[in-house]
Amino acid sequence: MIATMKKEMREILENNILSFWIEHMQDYEEGGFYGRMTGDGTLIKHAVKGGILNARILWTFSAAYRLLEKPVYLETAKRAKDYFLSHFYDNEYGGVYWALDYKGLPADTKKQVYNLGFALYGLSEYYRATGDKEVLGYAIHLFETVETYSFDTDNNGYFEAFTREWDVIEDMRLSEKDANEKKTMNTHLHILEAYTNLYRVWQDEKLEKQLRNLIDIFTDKIINKGTGHLDLFFDEEWNRKSTVVSYGHDIEASWLIYEASLVLNDGSLISKVGDTLPSIISAAGEGLTPEGGMIYEKHSDTPADGDFHWWVQAESVVGYLNMYQYFNDKGALKKASRCWEFIKTNLIDREKGEWYWSIRHNGMVNREDDKAGFWKCPYHNGRMCMEVMERFN
Repeated sequence: MIATMKKEMREILENNILSFWIEHMQDYEEGGFYGRMTGDGTLIKHAVKGGILNARILWTFSAAYRLLEKPVYLETAKRAKDYFLSHFYDNEYGGVYWALDYKGLPADTKKQVYNLGFALYGLSEYYRATGDKEVLGYAIHLFETVETYSFDTDNNGYFEAFTREWDVIEDMRLSEKDANEKKTMNTHLHILEAYTNLYRVWQDEKLEKQLRNLIDIFTDKIINKGTGHLDLFFDEEWNRKSTVVSYGHDIEASWLIYEASLVLNDGSLISKVGDTLPSIISAAGEGLTPEGGMIYEKHSDTPADGDFHWWVQAESVVGYLNMYQYFNDKGALKKASRCWEFIKTNLIDREKGEWYWSIRHNGMVNREDDKAGFWKCPYHNGRMCMEVMERFN
């Protein structure tokens, strides 16, 4: 089963995901990558260029080159790196811009810490793939920037967002659907993800301390001990401010937190995190359908959002495979396999490339949301493929 899955995922990675971004999304007129393609395949050449999208492109092609060593992936990763550092990086105030216009000029200069996390993630992966010490220097500087401006020395954790100059900002939301709170699960998850990757190549004492602290924040504050779900929004003092359940984030966090403990290589920490995983996996499984798909989220006062988003399915495969690999959970292997079958049957656009944003709860393909854009990127689905290819050698 695993051998077949690995073979299929390499084919999808190279011929459906990476090829799409190489062939359709490189902007040869203004540089970098185009900011958007609609769900029906219309390229929007004048769309804004998001920092998150570009950092994720950088991570994806860096990881693909590290794993597969094909020159075209290095060429694309270098293109992403060069554009990101020359356009998104704020040389005056530090950090990275939220968005550029299509010509590469700053369009939104706010400092969203989630965005800095992905920049650090992409740059550290480029260093893993190439050994480029200048790029490692940028990644380390971003780590120091996050710690200087975002870390809460009084109540622990990381604040969400700031102005370009690192002053207080009124609207801290990552997107319109989010609560306007000072601390969120999502930002902490992706700082943890970035710090884990940086620690692979830079075993700094402060970085290790802060990575351990992030794991503790998840086990002690963010994971709801009553439900097993992750709480999503908090005030400055870690009071919960939301009852929304995000099944995709539950299962994504389960393997990212465990990965962080493995990279730190501390047996007691690995055991502590491992003890939390069954409850998180069980909670996430409330969103798993008999067809193998994982629904999006649930609000306490409204019906569940039963759509099957591309990223949730990708993270579900990795999360369940993580339970099989490290805990010999054969039931989890079956769930991962069913979810992969669901993806192959429903989400992959075999005609035009890449994946659809989602499948509606009624089974219809969602062509209203982007094929590529500010949030729709090759990171979740590309990473799923590469995780499976790397894990079971």
